[in-house]
Amino acid sequence: MSIQQSDVLYTAVATAENGRDGRVATDDGKLDVVVNPPKEMGGSGAGTNPEQLFAAGYSACFQGALGVVARQEKADISGSTVTAKVGIGKNDDGFGIIVEITAEIPKVDAQTARALLEKAHQVCPYSKATRGNITVTLL
Repeated sequence: MSIQQSDVLYTAVATAENGRDGRVATDDGKLDVVVNPPKEMGGSGAGTNPEQLFAAGYSACFQGALGVVARQEKADISGSTVTAKVGIGKNDDGFGIIVEITAEIPKVDAQTARALLEKAHQVCPYSKATRGNITVTLL
């Protein structure tokens, strides 16, 4: 279910110059980075790229969702990490992305960890936004 404008609690604003080979910055100045295509895509690889920025945001958001679920389930996820791998490649109409989410949750067993991951995937805003649009694999 989507939210309405009246439900918005915070809005991030970022502006890009020169697309994948330029600069992107937030309106508050907290993020200001050079972006360049990776060497694998013919770029210099000198700066970051949109896929790295998406992976950073998705992993942080998913870790937050994991925390929400863990509190509901009374599970100890202290010391846990979430890694998002975002791949980009050609598809029928240009380019597309694919995501793998991996979590290390040292204080729970494998079955509990898997259940927490599945539940976090249902509540994470990034997961909701990408559902049905790209392949997201939980590992």
